Amino acid sequence: MTTETTPNTSAGQPAPLPASHGALPPAGNGKRRRALLILLVITLLAGISWTAYYLLVARWQQDTDDAYVQGNVVSITPQTMGTVVAINADDGMRVSAGQVLVQLDPNDAKVALEQAQANLAATVRQVRGLYSSVDSAQADIAAREVALSQARADVARRSGLVASGAVSAEELAHAQTQLKAMEAALAGSRGQLARTHALVDATTVSDQPQVQAAAAQLRQAYLNEQRAAIVAPVDGYVAKRSVQLGQRVQPGATLMAIIPLQQVWVDANFKETQLHNLRLGQPVKLTADMYGDTVEFNGKVASLGLGTGSAFALLPAQNASGNWIKIVQRVPVRITLDPRQLREHPLRLGMSMAVKVNVHDQSLPVLPAAAATQPVLATEAYAKQLHDADAMITAIVEKNLPGHKN
Repeated sequence: MTTETTPNTSAGQPAPLPASHGALPPAGNGKRRRALLILLVITLLAGISWTAYYLLVARWQQDTDDAYVQGNVVSITPQTMGTVVAINADDGMRVSAGQVLVQLDPNDAKVALEQAQANLAATVRQVRGLYSSVDSAQADIAAREVALSQARADVARRSGLVASGAVSAEELAHAQTQLKAMEAALAGSRGQLARTHALVDATTVSDQPQVQAAAAQLRQAYLNEQRAAIVAPVDGYVAKRSVQLGQRVQPGATLMAIIPLQQVWVDANFKETQLHNLRLGQPVKLTADMYGDTVEFNGKVASLGLGTGSAFALLPAQNASGNWIKIVQRVPVRITLDPRQLREHPLRLGMSMAVKVNVHDQSLPVLPAAAATQPVLATEAYAKQLHDADAMITAIVEKNLPGHKN
């Protein structure tokens, strides 16, 4: 006999259906489908957003964080030898063009200048003597010509009296000798006049060669005296001061440097694969690690490097060797900055920058078409020195001319 066992069920509760009749899906499956659907929608939106960002922004932009602030480092060097007696600027100080930075002992230069002034005055007076010598030589020649005419007449007269015995042959010989002496003296005077004329012809006292040579010596002495005061050629800030009080400096020795922070730029090192769309004049957005993303600088591409960093290295890479591994090279791209922004948020040399170049405009050139016609940098700090020397020379010459009243 087969005994059937009935599952123990509570009164009033239906027995569960057998498995063969099918089971209802768990309630958690609907939540899982909803989560997967939301994830799919988010993924699609992210893909669409990224595609739109690439088409509208990313493909028109090249960026790098391998960029650093660069600028001019103006070295301050003496032009004459001397001993440092004063230092008027130190690291971090702001200086203006023409301001005295270092003072050398000027005593030796002053003595040399006074000697040059005396030499110029003496030369002017000597040249005045040359002009006077011309007049004296001409008067001497006129007198010798009169004497020569008289000597010729004496010889001619005595020659006619020798035959009659009124004049002896010896007296005629003396007259002829005196005539030859007069002729030689006249020739010598004319030669002296020609030599004097050669020194002063087509000149005035101020442009006579001897005066010009003395004036050049005075200019050199004046410049040496002025150069004892070492001035700043540009506006900027002092850095790397190495000069010390009492130091004996030589021409060309670096005493300090001036950094014109208002003229800094950024050298951004782009990969060679990023250079295809870079053009001169394209706008650039930059941020500095110093200020963070709160300060954004505006700039423009000024130049594309003409070689990679390795090409201009002190020891260039030798890729012709057998052990060669291809490495993507980087090319420096110079970016100029807005001067107004630099005044508001100054940068220092060597600071790190993040660069984003808008490459949308592809009509701009890759290389400049026109040649440079103006100096990139110039200074007027030394222009007045020679002007003042010329004024001193003019005053000395005029003072030593005839008719000048002291």
